[in-house]
Amino acid sequence: MNKKITVEINDERDIVLARKTGRELSASYHYNAVDQARIVTAISELARNIYRYAGTGLFTFEEVIRNSKFGLKITAIDKGPGIRDIREAMQTGFSTSGGLGAGLGGVKKLMDEFQIESESNGTIITTIKWVNG
Repeated sequence: MNKKITVEINDERDIVLARKTGRELSASYHYNAVDQARIVTAISELARNIYRYAGTGLFTFEEVIRNSKFGLKITAIDKGPGIRDIREAMQTGFSTSGGLGAGLGGVKKLMDEFQIESESNGTIITTIKWVNG
């Protein structure tokens, strides 16, 4: 790949496109079936959050190599109102929308690396899944 692939989230169809992109990239990078499912599930959660809470945003997908390990870096970016209490939002069971609350804490568990930055003008969540990580 060597370049960023970007998927904009503007409506519910874009959630499907983001999932499809993640599925195709993870398969092409030879992730096992379980890790492919983890990646797609994480993308689904992040994309739904963008659509539900920010309205619009985007994903970037890019290769990452560190210490001879290969991975897929997925970044979710929005310009929404931000997350008021990140610590609370990361707790399993927390939901502001009446959902199950698997949310961000679940994404962190599915991926090998997870970083979140959120302010009143948007949120950036960066995740990495290492091949055979």
